Amino acid sequence: IDIGADDPFLEEQLDPKNLQRAADKAGQPVQIRMHDGFDHSYFFVSSFIEDHLSFHAQRLRKEDSVNHNDDDAEEGGRGGERALLAEFEKTKGKPITCKAAVAWAANEPLKTETIVVAPPKRNEIRIKVMANALCHTDIYTLSGQDPEGLFPCILGHEAGGIVESIGEGVKSVKPGDHVIPCYTPQCNQAGCVFCMSPKTNLCPEIRGTQGKGVMPDGTTRFSTEDGKKIFHFMGCSTFSEYTVISEISAAKIDSSAPLDKMCLFGCGVATGLGAVWNTCKVEAGSSIAVFGLGAVGLAVIQAAKIAGASRIFAIDLNPAKFEAAKGFGATDFLNPKDYEIPIQQVIVGETKWGVDYSFDCTGNVEVMRSALESAHRGWGQSCVIGVAPAGAEIKTRPFQLVTGREWKGTAFGGWKSRSSVPKLVNRYMSGELPVEGYITHRFDGVEATNDAVRALESGDCLRAVVSYT
Repeated sequence: IDIGADDPFLEEQLDPKNLQRAADKAGQPVQIRMHDGFDHSYFFVSSFIEDHLSFHAQRLRKEDSVNHNDDDAEEGGRGGERALLAEFEKTKGKPITCKAAVAWAANEPLKTETIVVAPPKRNEIRIKVMANALCHTDIYTLSGQDPEGLFPCILGHEAGGIVESIGEGVKSVKPGDHVIPCYTPQCNQAGCVFCMSPKTNLCPEIRGTQGKGVMPDGTTRFSTEDGKKIFHFMGCSTFSEYTVISEISAAKIDSSAPLDKMCLFGCGVATGLGAVWNTCKVEAGSSIAVFGLGAVGLAVIQAAKIAGASRIFAIDLNPAKFEAAKGFGATDFLNPKDYEIPIQQVIVGETKWGVDYSFDCTGNVEVMRSALESAHRGWGQSCVIGVAPAGAEIKTRPFQLVTGREWKGTAFGGWKSRSSVPKLVNRYMSGELPVEGYITHRFDGVEATNDAVRALESGDCLRAVVSYT
């Protein structure tokens, strides 16, 4: 049961405490979730209705298949959870010594170190990281091109983990909950115009300190065994067996979902999906062009296919990527090196007026221009997803905009992290949103992180997932 903490009918009519007492007396399990900053409005209802539909759909599926379950296996799983919680109880409130892949300097290999992870402070949680998917943003920062890159630091921001302990004031998660750390937080406070607006997901609540590599109180939770401080990264720092993040950066998900796959919803795949569904709202029958066929580009294709796009152009300099793009739903394949004219002219020629929507997934400002100029005269939209190098600028002739094209951008696909990521996970669990095709390489242990970096840089890797025990 979801209830807004600012609901004017809370005490006199709804009276959740009375409901809880009645449920306890009847032996009926009930979970009442109080949400700060929400009242009795339609916005509140619309924020959580999908959670309820997904919950009941999963319960019905579980009941339908109960006769096919192995009771011993289920009991074994519960036993494993109890054992893990018992271990967490031992470390609660204490520093944890563990392994992490530390970036000591730009353009240097990560080094596996034994570090100390301090307990979470107020409104923070400590997570046992179970799986990491490497993202090009990690490589970008490691290369030294990121103006906010600080060293030494612990990179990583596309992961799945289990809450080990919580700091004072934390209400939305508890030890044992499965979470996806999100670099775009969601404070959900009534005073946050960003969280309260359906137009954006860019909550600034902890942005100031997150960009400085520290927690909201201005300090770090990581140190070497001899006391040297290590910076945080994107509010996540998941290249470590344990990490500390803000509560508002943790998306609680279905505990039965596989974390070594759900970690993909922490950044790249979610970003590509959201660019189509949230930022551009691609309609059935639309034509689209996707520039750059990495994991983000393929997620754009997957989302466009689900949305009912009729023609999907996949553009890349590496034709070896076309087969994967076809598998995700692309219909046309273009290599700019095969043409003597700019690729945007090729696309306009193929479609007469251009595509309804175009997406840059490269971070190359010249490609961003090509994407815009391939958009349909009069109404075409072009979405910038790729992150350009520091100081880079985009340009086009103003006439391109005067004649009706729109240039827009997206961060994390426009998803409000804590309320949206669980829904993506539920769509995966229902079979609607498969993600296995993105994982081309797998590794085990923190020590293998450099191997995953090399795989991602090789050109034939979409996502390399590193699992921790």
